[in-house]
Formats: sequence, C-alpha cells, structure tokens
Amino acid sequence: MATATQVTDFSRDVLGRYVCNSLDEALASTDAQAHPGARPFDVIVVGGGSFGAVVAAHLFNRDASRTRRVLVLEGGPFVLPEHVQNLPVLGLGVPGPTSIAQLRQQGQAGVPRNEVWGLPWHSPVPFTGLAYCVGGRSLYWGGWAPQPLPAELSATVWPKPVVDDLNGGQFAAASEQIGVDQTNDFIFGALQNALRRRLYDAVGQQPPLPGAAALGGLPNHPALPNGAATKAQLAHLLGLSSADVQGRTDKELTDELKLEAPLAVQTRTRPGFFPNNKYSAVPLMIQAARTAWAESAGNDADKRLMIVPECHVLRLETRGSDVIGVQTSQGHIPVPSHGAVVIALGTIESTRLALDAFGGMPGTGPIGSGLMAHLRSNLTIRIPREALGPIAEQELMAAALFLKGRSEGADGRDRFFHLQITAAGLGARGADSEAELFKKLPDVDLFHRFKTASDTHVVLTLRGIGEMDPDNPANRVLLDTEQDEYGVRRALVELSATAADDGLWGDMDACADAAALAFAGTHAYEVLDGRVKDRQVWRPVAAGQPPATVVPADAHRDKLGTTHHEGGTLRLGGDSTTSVTDPDCRIHGTNNAYVAGPALFPRLGSPNPMLTGVALARRLAEHLTLDRRFQAPDGHQVLFDGTDLSSWRMAGAGRFLIVDGALQAAPGNDLGLLWCVRPTPADFSLRLQYRLTRPDDNSGVFVRFPDPDSKGYVNTAWVPVHFGFEAQIDDLARPDGAGIHGTGAIYGVGNQQYTPVPARPVGEWNDYEIQVRDQTYTVVLNGQQTTSWTNPDLARGLPSTPAVPSYVGLQAHSGRISFRHIRINAL
Repeated sequence: MATATQVTDFSRDVLGRYVCNSLDEALASTDAQAHPGARPFDVIVVGGGSFGAVVAAHLFNRDASRTRRVLVLEGGPFVLPEHVQNLPVLGLGVPGPTSIAQLRQQGQAGVPRNEVWGLPWHSPVPFTGLAYCVGGRSLYWGGWAPQPLPAELSATVWPKPVVDDLNGGQFAAASEQIGVDQTNDFIFGALQNALRRRLYDAVGQQPPLPGAAALGGLPNHPALPNGAATKAQLAHLLGLSSADVQGRTDKELTDELKLEAPLAVQTRTRPGFFPNNKYSAVPLMIQAARTAWAESAGNDADKRLMIVPECHVLRLETRGSDVIGVQTSQGHIPVPSHGAVVIALGTIESTRLALDAFGGMPGTGPIGSGLMAHLRSNLTIRIPREALGPIAEQELMAAALFLKGRSEGADGRDRFFHLQITAAGLGARGADSEAELFKKLPDVDLFHRFKTASDTHVVLTLRGIGEMDPDNPANRVLLDTEQDEYGVRRALVELSATAADDGLWGDMDACADAAALAFAGTHAYEVLDGRVKDRQVWRPVAAGQPPATVVPADAHRDKLGTTHHEGGTLRLGGDSTTSVTDPDCRIHGTNNAYVAGPALFPRLGSPNPMLTGVALARRLAEHLTLDRRFQAPDGHQVLFDGTDLSSWRMAGAGRFLIVDGALQAAPGNDLGLLWCVRPTPADFSLRLQYRLTRPDDNSGVFVRFPDPDSKGYVNTAWVPVHFGFEAQIDDLARPDGAGIHGTGAIYGVGNQQYTPVPARPVGEWNDYEIQVRDQTYTVVLNGQQTTSWTNPDLARGLPSTPAVPSYVGLQAHSGRISFRHIRINAL
C-alpha cells in the first residue's frame, strides 16, 4: 500500500510524497507477477545530488522510446524544492570545515549540521562535507560557472572524444541548462558599469595586471555564440547607452563583455514561463518525477523514474566484470543483466564506493589517486565611492565581475586561476560585498529601503580560485580501517599543496592585490583582516599601496577542504594504467559501472566544476540512452517508429504507453482503441509484431474502419467493431474456443478458411501481417497463413478513398499486450 502524505507538527509533506517513492514501492513496481508487463530498473543512479540528478533527468527526457527505467538512490531526505537563495531569508547556510575527530569531541558525531550536512570521511585536512538531501550541494553552490579555456581541456590530459563532444554542443547545452548562456541582466547599473570599465582599463594598461589573461585571447562571452555583434547589441548586453559607447570600437566592447560574471541565475525565459532563478538540480528531479507519474497515470509499475530518499548505498555487488546488485541501508536492489549503475556521489564518496567494489579488480586503474581541489583566497576591501569617479545614482546597488588569470610555473607549464569579484554599495560600516546579490525581496518595504539608501562606500570581495596540480602522488583517497555506522569502511583523504600550487597561489593573490589597487585608484581604502576570527577588523591602507602591505596575502587564504570542488580520483582516459574511466565514463575493467561528477576530471582547471560536470552528466545520459527507433527493412511505410505518437489517437477507455520502443496496452473499464490518423491505401499489407505478457491477454488489430468520431458513438472505440474488421489476438479463443475467435482469425465472421497456427510463447515477439486486397482479408502469423476470407458486406470494411478514408488501429481489451514495428504498404 502506498505511503500517505505524512504530517508533522508543522507541515504536510506534499512535495516529498509527490516527488519521491519508498524503496518498497520501487521494488514492488518491478514485480511482474503482481503487475504484468512490469520491468526492472535498468539504470540505477547512486546519488541524487548535483550530477546524479542531471544524469537521471536528462536520460528520462531523452529516452524517446521509453526503454530505460531509472532509479535514483539518495542518502538524505527531500528538503527543499530549489536553491536556498531562491527562498527568502531561510537561513540554511553551509557550515564551516571540521573533522570527524572534532565532531566527536563536540558530541556532534552523526548529527546533521545545519539540517543536512554530514562528514563521512577522515582527513587531517578539515572539510565541510556533503549535503545529504535531494539536490545535494547544488542547493547551496555559489553559482559561478565559467567555461574552461581550451588550454584547461588539453588533449594531452583530457580524452579527445570527450573534448570534442564538450565543445561540439555539450557545453552550450549545459550553459543553457544552468543559465550562464546570457549576460546577467539582474546585475546592472552604475556600480556594475563603473567597476567593469575600471577593471577593463587595468587589464589593458601597461604594465597590465600581473597574471591577468589578455582579454583579446579569451573566447567570446556565451551571449555572442556566433562572434560578431553590432555596437548597439554590445551596448545592450553591457547595459550601456549609445552615448556611453561613442568612440569605442566593437572589439573593445566585445572584450569588456568578457568580464561579465558567468552566474547560473535565470532571470528571463520564453514567453509565458517563469524563470527558475538560481540553478539547482532539484527542479530537474521534480519535473522528471512528476512527468513520470503523469505518464503512468499513478501506476507505479509504469513509472519510468523513481527517487528514493534516505537510502544510503553501502556497497556494489559484483560478479566478474558486472555490477549485479546494490546493497543499501533499506535493502538489496538487483541490477539486471542489461542494466547500468551510475556512481554520482561527491568525489570522495564516489571514490570510496569504487575502491570498495573494484579496488581489487584487475584493469580498473589507479582508483583514488590524483585528488585535486581548488586553491582559494578571499580579499575584501572597502573603498570610498569617490574612488570610482562621479556616479549620479544615490544607491550603488550590486556588481559582479570575472577575470581569468594564468600562472607559469618553474616547469614552464601554464596553470590557471580566476578572480570572482562581487561588490555592493553600502554605508561606511558595511562589510558584505554580496549584501544585494543573490537575494529575493518579497517585502516591498525592504525594497523601498534599498531604493532610498545613501551608499558612501563600496565593499568588494575578490575571490581567487586556482587549480591544483593533477599529478601529485601525495593527494589521494584511500579506504580507512574504521567502519562507519553502516559497517563499511570510511574513506581517508590526503590532500596537500605542492610548491607549484603555492607558486600559483602567490600569483593569484598578487593579481587580486593589483586589481584591488586599481579599483581604489588614488584614494586610501581599507582591507578586511582575515587573521582576526569571530569579528570584522578593517585595516587602513594608504593610497597607492596594495593590500598586502598591511595584511599579508596568506591571511586571506582558505583551507584546501573548504571549496567543495574535489575531483580527479576516477579520472577519464584511454589508458587503464593512468586513468580509471574510459571516454564513455565507464570504469575500466567493468561492463556496466559508470561515473558522473568532478571525480572524472583529469585536470580541474580553475572553473567551478558545475558547468563541466553538468555537461559530462548530460553526455553520459545520452550514451546510456538506447535508440529503439524503428526503420522498416522491407520498404513499407512506418506508422510507429518506437518514439513518435503524433500520428495516433486514443479512443474509448484505457490507454497505450510507449515502453521500450513498443506500444503497450493498458486497458480500462471498456473497450479502447489506438488508431493511426493516416488514411490507409485502398489495398494494403499491414505488418507488425506483438507480444503477450500473460496467456490470457486479449487484443486485436482493426483494419478498414472509418473515422471513429464520424458515427456519433459515446465510446468511439466500438466504431471499428461495427464498421471494420479485427484480426484477432486471443490464444484462448474466448468465449467458446471457436476458431473464429482465435489468434489469426478475422474475429467473429463465418466462412473463413481458418487454420490455427501456434503463437510463440508468452514474452516472445510474434510477426503478424494482414493483407487486404479488394474484399479479401488474409492473415499471416509468424510466416504461416492462418485465414483467408472474402467480405460479402458492402457496407462494412470499405476501401479507403480520398473522400471517405479508412484507418487501422490497435485494440485495448484485456492484458498488457505490446505492439511494435508497425508499417504499411500499398498493394
């Protein structure tokens, strides 16, 4: 029995119940004895977070032939329907870094922090951990999603087929998915324009900002996919007036546009649709789950996708090179022989699961080696508004900019970083550069307070993000000796910076210092002292001096475990001695184990892994999509290709579903008919295949009947019964066992030359052909003729004419019978 919507002292869990299923419900839906025609889940996604959700939703949406059933297993509950910043003043923040040892000392071991956060691995480096909930860390991420430069996807590191696919459309699709394909029109105004122009001038000056990449050598902004744009278009994208761009070249404006922040916030969409605002994976899951429910008409056995929360995956069971089962905290889930398992947890937990399942398997590659994270610094300054020149607006609002940088190491290799710059106009004591960024304002009074604010200062945070070397043997994920609360070994994480990493970090901090000085111009300003904990202390900086003269750069640096950007431990590659997964994201040495997420990255680059991770997840979903599209081998015209029902209409009771490229009947409480709206030729051969799910299934194929809506019937499915003819499918020949009621007969008519031909066993496909020439009907079952009959009734079974067309259709009577490879040819 289905679980009812649950009620707490405070709320009714409508979203959780309408989106999710229990594991008992999921397993019961695969029971073919209880539900004829039921199928197992053949793609099991381990992890319903940032990237598992994308794999599942995209596979569900792409699977036009309805071949796959997808089961998403999430270790945490359903908590929020969208990003926390889309929910005003909720207060669900990200906790700080810690360790299991520290949590135990505080008596907090095993207790979720901030409702959903947990830390399952040991490490000498403090980590924040994982968000155990549907959507995972995508509910909390910052939203910065730049595309990697070509050099960051070098074919010497990344497999060429993967790079070709990313650049050939996957990056573009992922950008549109998360909302970074357009400029951020929610960030505009005088402050944005002034800071962007100041940064543009600083990058182009001589000498330029140290480490800043030359804008002319960077790809165009995604809003200019085809390159060139008119000056008016560029001015619009930059939020500038025609007067603002006078005297400036198109190239200058194009380069300045490259400084716009690539933020995954959707503010506009197609007409009639609400924007999604800040991206998270949860709306994808909700849309897929509810569409699956609508398709199934509430029948769990027909749902192509289910999400099971609070289902912690313990281990994968293997036999040889196959994953044959998934052991969870709620029970065992079998993996069918044609099935696939996608490991889509956070990088460290995905690696732990892979080590446990495949660590001793030959040919699986160096699982756990090459761990990478991001180097991160946060420099915050406060400048007087006069530093930016005359600005007429009293309120300065918000700004967000992006600057790419490059560091050349002692080995001659280029390493990359970038600066994420946020700013807000505030009073003299303001300190939050995101005070007016990523906020929803449902309160009109608060909105009015912003409008009437008098901003005397601008607070800027220059967040540097840099890549770590991908080949540090000291950085890895191992299996710890300690077992967790489920009796499986925890992960042990070792992560440290190399001398080359420290060199990049220094170059990145120097670039941030120079950019801060450029923003301050000739004015004195203040820098936030990161060495003082638990309170904000601002240090004055003399005009013309960089922040590091007052507060050393390393005071602004974050710990390595705080960025949530771990990757590389299940890296892609063609060689199983140096990589763990092949270009299709399948673990070397296995037949059906795949990976999604930044664990795949052979090089991290400086960008947040969201865009590349989403692009790879979509690519994996497309690889796992099985194309059952039918093409006729015999020259016949295809009426149903396994995916497209646009030429078919349902009449009467029940319905037909597309299942694995076939049309499966789901009968109702009266006769049902699925009919093809394309008129038939006058004489024709109709060929198809059918398959029974039980010996007592009863159906048929109707031919030569008029438009069901033309006779005024209440149940129009009866029109073919009275005005056309049915090639019967009923191995029991009900109600009396007579030949005229059996499979292969023209149902219910006498004087036919009927010869019974045994159908193939239940579950196997039968070939069926109905030939109609003049008024002679011939039926062939599996290559043998079953009947031939000439119709004497001149008012029934009329040949199709342009004035009065005739049609063919499939009956929904009783049982889950399926039809496929339906095609017709004129005789």
